[in-house]
Amino acid sequence: MADHFDIHQLVSVFSWVSILLGSFFVLVGALGLVRMPDMFTRMHAASITDTVGAGFLILGMIGQAGATLITVKLVFILLLIAITSPVASHALAQAALYKGLEPFLSDDRRERSLSAPPATASPATAAPATAAPGTAAPGTANNGNGEAAAPSASTADNGRARS
Repeated sequence: MADHFDIHQLVSVFSWVSILLGSFFVLVGALGLVRMPDMFTRMHAASITDTVGAGFLILGMIGQAGATLITVKLVFILLLIAITSPVASHALAQAALYKGLEPFLSDDRRERSLSAPPATASPATAAPATAAPGTAAPGTANNGNGEAAAPSASTADNGRARS
């Protein structure tokens, strides 16, 4: 009976595909967490891993649990993760910015005009640069002009805020 359609097999396949997809996102996110250059990109990788990976894993578990009380609990856990993970990541990023931690950018786009194209110079007329614009030495803050910014008064004492 090749024409027989079994809903239980379809749910089981969907469930295992979701579990494998969630596992993939968690593993790729963990790799991204190790390989990213600064706190902000690491936090982005962790947030995506937490939300998407855990979401697929829980969807797979819902398929395995069937129509039971466990499914209701898993739905509540999924909603809790979907709401709190992005909010917590945003709060951590705002706290890091408040404390003076700057994201590592290869070029600072805050002062770039949307209407003017970026100026390019030919190699013959370009002056040699000591550092790329918008970058600073590792471990220093960037003031947006390619120079290291002076530490602020609140973070001058080993990163501790003054009262």
